[in-house]
Parts: sequence; structure tokens; C-alpha cells
Amino acid sequence: MKVPRVDMSPQEKPLRDEILRGITEVIDSYHLISGSKLKEIEEKVADYLGVPKCVGVSSGTEALRTALVSLDIKEGDEVITTPFTMAANVEAILLTGATPVFADVDIETFIISPEKIREKITPKTKAILPVHLFGCPAPMKEIMKIAEENNLFVVEDCAQAFGAELNGKKCGSFGQLNGTSFYPTKNLGCYGDGGMVFVNAEKYYDKTSKLGVHGQEKKYIHKYIGWNSRLDELQSAVLLPKMNHIDSWNNDRIRAAASYEKYLKDVKEISIPIVPDGAKHVFHLYTIKCENRAGLEQFLKEKEIGTTVNFPLGLHLQEAYSSLGYKKGDFPNAELLCEKSISLPMFIGITEEQIEYVCKSIKEFYS
Repeated sequence: MKVPRVDMSPQEKPLRDEILRGITEVIDSYHLISGSKLKEIEEKVADYLGVPKCVGVSSGTEALRTALVSLDIKEGDEVITTPFTMAANVEAILLTGATPVFADVDIETFIISPEKIREKITPKTKAILPVHLFGCPAPMKEIMKIAEENNLFVVEDCAQAFGAELNGKKCGSFGQLNGTSFYPTKNLGCYGDGGMVFVNAEKYYDKTSKLGVHGQEKKYIHKYIGWNSRLDELQSAVLLPKMNHIDSWNNDRIRAAASYEKYLKDVKEISIPIVPDGAKHVFHLYTIKCENRAGLEQFLKEKEIGTTVNFPLGLHLQEAYSSLGYKKGDFPNAELLCEKSISLPMFIGITEEQIEYVCKSIKEFYS
């Protein structure tokens, strides 16, 4: 049996006609930028998350950069974030001129540790940028408490966690300004690059909404130093029908994760993902920790099972960020996860038969 790491067809095919109708409407309108579809998706997402406003942008990285610049994060400031994630968080911080400061992660959840955040706060710290990694909510109650005690901003990275919740509150509605990616394989994805800023503190909406259109207050009148970062009408038209399915899709991922747990919970050579108390984990990825990862990866490949090692090297050890001065051993939990974590097949429509085959193959490898 062949089981890909991700297969988008079961999710996308049923919506094909509806999405094409929306795209055709955009083409026929000749209004390809900043039109009615963008306004509609911004309003729909804001209503879904329970935040006052949303601003569509061109990518998840741009969402984070826009949020940080809107909060006046700049050169000389420090932003605390995680070394175990995709590089967008570091890029966004560096593009403001500020300095990323890493705090180690919890070995069980893969998520930045509040205790480690506290250790990294200095007089230069201006914000905390937690990542809801793999669909698991970060411990926002603790993080928001730390931020309040130290007069810090919070910018959530929700790129892998659209629809995730903590104690009934949506991820993306805790921090002042938060961002997501609409990359095609995300829980909510478009057909190219795209992203959105979730504006929880409405006083920042004016700047947030203008930065990505060259800082313009109106055409050719520039209020801020901005840039070009817009979510276009075609991508907005793709996203709109998908919003009607996001909860059922996330529930399908949760169902698949429960099946993995059922089959794998007693395999001593691996550790399955945990779901923190009060959290709705939406399993953008189903990522385990395992012994002999390279051997398991090769064995599953021979069984035609797709896997991914998402973060083989911590951000603190990447050549691009060597000027930050970190060294091996600085963040032992993140480094251990880089050595032991691997993502198994997870997508909308994955069958029980496919999951059982993956799990039987893992058991076979370790037997």
C-alpha cells in the first residue's frame, strides 16, 4: 500500500467547481487586487476567530513582519521566540531590525516553554513570539501572564494551527497582533502564497492595514513606510469556500490522530504527540519522537510510506543566523527533537486502513 505524507486531492476535489466559480467571478470583475473577495475573507476569518479585524497579506512570513512593525518593534529591541520551528519567525524579527532571542521548548509538546521565556527577558525585550507548532496550542495563559507582568507584546504564529483552541478560545485571539500562513498544505490553504494578520488590539489596525499597500492612506498618499504585501482576489476566492469546511477538516485530523494513538501508544521506541489540558490540537502534522529515526525513515520509504523530518537543524545553529552567537548545546530540548522527530502521513481523508498500515509497519521495524 502506498501512503503519501500528504495528499490534498480528497480535500480539494469536492470543492473544485465552487472554487472555480469564485475564480471566474474575480476574472469577470477585472478587480484583481483589494476587492470584495478579500474584504469577505477578512471579515469571515475575524468572525470565526472572534477578533475585531483581519488583514490579508502575501504570506505567513509577511503576516508576522507586518504584526511586528505595526507594534513598532525595531532595531535595539529583542523578541523571544522558539528555535524549533520553520524560519519565518526569525526572518520576520530580523527584517524589523530587532534581535531574535531563543528560549528552549518543552520536550513533550515541542512548544516554547514559559519557564525558559522568563529566563530570557531583559530590558531590551519588547515581545514574545510563540508558535502553535504542528497544530498544538502554545501555553497562552502562562505566556500572556508573563507578557502582562513585563509589559511585553505577544504575536502568535498560527501558521500550523488555524482553528486550534485553548479552553474554548481560538489561537490567534490572545496576542495583540497574530499571523497565519495560507500556504497550500496548511489546515486552511490557498493555491499559492498567502497569509493574514489577526488584529486583536484594534488600535493597531490602521497601521497594519496600510503597511502592505505601500503605507498608503489613500492612493499616492503615504502615511507609513510600507511595502507591497497583499492577499489577492484570486487567493481570497479560493479560501472562501474552504472556510465553510475548516472545522470538519480539523475534526478529521483529530480523528486520524486518535487512530494513530490507538495503534502506537504501546510502542516503547516512540513517543506520540500529547494534547495539553484544555487544548484543541488540530494536527497540521502528526509528529512523533522515535529511536533510530534514520532507520525508521528508510524502512517506511521502502514500504512506500511518506514521512518528513521537518526541522533537522535548530534555527540557532543555522548558518544564516550564526551572527546571533548561539552554539550547539544551548537548547538541548530543541536539539534532541531535531534528532528524534519525524512526521507521519496526515491529511484530510486519510483512511483507517492507511493509518493501520503505517502503524503496523512501524511496529514491524521495531520488532
